[in-house]
Amino acid sequence: MSKKQKLTMIITMLMGGFFGLLNETLLVTALPSIMKDFEISYTQVQWLTTAFLLTNGIVIPLSALVIQRYTTRQVFLVGISIFFLGTLLGGLSPHFATLLVARIIQALGAGIMMPLMMTTILDVFQPHERGKYMGIFGLVIGLAPAIGPTLSGYLVEYLNWRSLFHVVAPIAAVTFLIGFKTIKNVGTTIKVPIDFISVIFSVLGFGGLLYGTSSISEKGFDNPIVLVSMIGGVVLVALFVLRQYRLSTPLLNFAVFKNKQFTVGIIIMGVTMVSMIGSETILPIFVQNLLHRSALDSGLTLLPGAIVMAFMSMTSGALYEKFGPRKLALVGMAIVVITTAYFVVMDEQTSTIMLATVYAIRMVGIALGLIPVMTHTMNQLKPEMNAHGSSMTNTVQQIAGSIGTAALITILSHA
Repeated sequence: MSKKQKLTMIITMLMGGFFGLLNETLLVTALPSIMKDFEISYTQVQWLTTAFLLTNGIVIPLSALVIQRYTTRQVFLVGISIFFLGTLLGGLSPHFATLLVARIIQALGAGIMMPLMMTTILDVFQPHERGKYMGIFGLVIGLAPAIGPTLSGYLVEYLNWRSLFHVVAPIAAVTFLIGFKTIKNVGTTIKVPIDFISVIFSVLGFGGLLYGTSSISEKGFDNPIVLVSMIGGVVLVALFVLRQYRLSTPLLNFAVFKNKQFTVGIIIMGVTMVSMIGSETILPIFVQNLLHRSALDSGLTLLPGAIVMAFMSMTSGALYEKFGPRKLALVGMAIVVITTAYFVVMDEQTSTIMLATVYAIRMVGIALGLIPVMTHTMNQLKPEMNAHGSSMTNTVQQIAGSIGTAALITILSHA
C-alpha cells in the first residue's frame, strides 16, 4: 500500500471517528429545546446523552473481538452505516422514544470507530512513523467533543435541534461513499471464538459502572440505584477480567499490562482524560449557571482551546521525535496542574475571556501529556496485540472521562 493510500484511508477514518465523538457532546446545549418540544422532564431528556455514552462504553471493550474477526472494510463500512441510520432516524424522530433509540443506534456505530482507527494506524505504520498519525488521532479526541457545544449552540439558536442530525447525516453518507473507495483491508482476520459469558460480563459490568458514575451528579453518590450500579459494575468487570485470564483466546487480552511502560502510559492517559473531559463538562455549566451567559457563549469559551488542541496534536509527532515522551509529559502535567489551580479559585467575577485563555493554555498541557504518551504506549505492543491495546486504551479513556466528569460535577454541586 502506497503512502498516499495509507493517508487517504486514515483521513477517511478520521472523518468517521470525528463525527462519532462529536455526537457525545453535540446535544448538550439542545436538551432544553428537546424538553420543550416533547414535553418531557430534564431527567428524561438527559438519557439522550447517558444512553449514547453507555452504549459507547459497552461497544468499545468488545471492539478487539470485532476488529479481529472481521476485515477493516467490513468493520468501517458497517459502523458508519449504522451511525448514518441512527443519525437519519434522529432527525426524523416524531417521539422522544424514537429519538432515544436513534441515539443508541448512533453510538453502536460510533463506538467502533476510534478503536478501529487506532488499530489501523498501528497496523499500517512503523513505530517511527506513528507520532504524526497519533497526533491526528489526538486531534479527533480533543477537537470533536470540544466543538460540539459550540456547533450545537449555534445551530439550535438559529435553526432547531433537528438540524444537528440533518447536518451530520449527509456527511456520514459521504464518508461511507469515500470509505467504500478508499478503505483497504489491513492486518489479518482471526476467527476468535465468542465467549458469551465474557460478553455478558462486559456489557453488564462496563454498562453498570458507567451508568452509576454518570448518575452521581443527578441522584447523588448515596442513591441506592447508583451504589448498586457501581458496585455491581465493579464486581462484573472483575469477573470479566478473571475470565479473560482463563481463556486461551480472550475477548480482551489483559496480557498487555505485563509491559510496564504500557501500564504507566495507560495510567497517564487516564488521568489526562479526566482532566480534559472534566473541564469540557464543568466550564459550560460554570459559564451558564454562575456567569449567566448563553449556551452559545459557553461553547465559544471552549473554542480557542479546541483550536489550540488541534494545532498541538498536529505538531506533537515532531515534538515526540525530538524530545521523547517523558519530557513532554512532565511539562504537560505541570501546565494542567497550574491551570487547575486557577479553576479552583475562579468565581462570579471571572470573565469568559480569562476562562477561554486559561482553558486554551490547559489544552496545550493536555496535548503534551496525551499524544506523545499515547504514541509511546502503543509502540510497546507486538503486532498481534494491536487490537487489544487499542480497545484497552479507548476503554480506559471512556471510563476515566466518565468518572472524572461525575466527580467534578458532584464537587461543583456541593461547592
